[in-house]
Amino acid sequence: MKKNYFKFPGLVLVLLLAGTQSIFAQETAEVDTGVTSWMLTSTALVLLMVPGLAMFYGGMVRTKNVLGTMMHSFVAMGIMAVLWIVLGYAMSFGNNVLGGWFGWNSDYFFLRGIDNNITSSGIPEYVFSMFQGKFAIITPALIAGAFAERVSFKGYVVFIAVWGILVYNPLCHWVWAEGGFLFKMGAIDFAGGTVVHISAGVSGLVAALYLGGRRGHPKTAMPPSNLVMTMMGAGLLWVGWFGFNAGSSVSSGLSTAQALTATQAAAASGAIVWMIVEGFHQGKSTALGFASGILAGLVAVTPAAGVVQPAGAIALGAIASIVCYMAIIMKNKLGYDDSLDAFGVHGVGGIVGAIFLVFFMRGEHSFSEVMSQLGVQALAVGIAIVYAAVMTLILVVVINKTVGLRSNERDEMKGMDSSYHGEHGYGMLNLG
Repeated sequence: MKKNYFKFPGLVLVLLLAGTQSIFAQETAEVDTGVTSWMLTSTALVLLMVPGLAMFYGGMVRTKNVLGTMMHSFVAMGIMAVLWIVLGYAMSFGNNVLGGWFGWNSDYFFLRGIDNNITSSGIPEYVFSMFQGKFAIITPALIAGAFAERVSFKGYVVFIAVWGILVYNPLCHWVWAEGGFLFKMGAIDFAGGTVVHISAGVSGLVAALYLGGRRGHPKTAMPPSNLVMTMMGAGLLWVGWFGFNAGSSVSSGLSTAQALTATQAAAASGAIVWMIVEGFHQGKSTALGFASGILAGLVAVTPAAGVVQPAGAIALGAIASIVCYMAIIMKNKLGYDDSLDAFGVHGVGGIVGAIFLVFFMRGEHSFSEVMSQLGVQALAVGIAIVYAAVMTLILVVVINKTVGLRSNERDEMKGMDSSYHGEHGYGMLNLG
């Protein structure tokens, strides 16, 4: 579990730019080549999820918005990576400042003080930093699915940059840094149920509600442009998720194998259950439904991968699939436009996983222990929801009124590809 590897000094420094010794620095430590090799692989697998997400989202939007939608994922690979190196790592894993709102360590500013550092896990600190940085990349990219096809590119770029600094970094610090208050409370989030999926899903919902639906929604048909690409994207996400979850053990051993197995079990369970439910409810099992079930299972097991056995992972995948399916049905009845179900799958699935994991934890636990952990999990989920919602609302209001976040009617009807990028995804003009 990530949080087991963060060794902070006992003395908490509160000066923002105070020079401190790296929390991971161990000059006499030696590199464990086995663990390092796995963490390098995991880092690459998590990055693979970003183009996978681009394909998953890109195939679900209309032809005129394919490139614009995929750019939402790809541009995050650039912007969030630079911000992570400059200050994201320092804010997430530094010592508490401003009452623990976020962290700071001047050695982490531009990663300037970790050049020769080896962590207690036997990996170069650069590797750990880059692994964590991939989470900072994909989280704001997930949000884009909620308001797809109706935001300006410039506004989106500003939004994810500021959101990463003010929402992601503090949440990451609270949950995964040893000084974080949710860490101290014992909140379980093995690989990002609260930090990644709940924060992204809730933020996406808030932004979608504030910006309003796509023009013509729900009366105008808005068919997916390429479900083949969506299925390929879902497959890449499944593969990349092994690095996402199993890599979060920050080791190469028993806990790694446990997390990897739980990931496989939950993804498969979620896909199968969604297919069955949809078959009974709609009369047909769709490819998009199967892909959605994969993600529901993967999202739900993310916070739980290090604490549940395969049977528990199967149960979480099944529960999440059913609840997420119901959430999407409810969305359609309520009429709000969460374009690609960022909240319906990631937000709802993350909540299900973070809460229900307490009933499937390995080992013997008394009823009082389970209830106590349930209270901690519920509190962590509630804090993540409220913080992400409030901060996102502030950001979308300010950015929309200054830079401009919602597309104007002309640009939206023309399509993001042409309006913001001067290109067409399939080499032809197709506004369908």
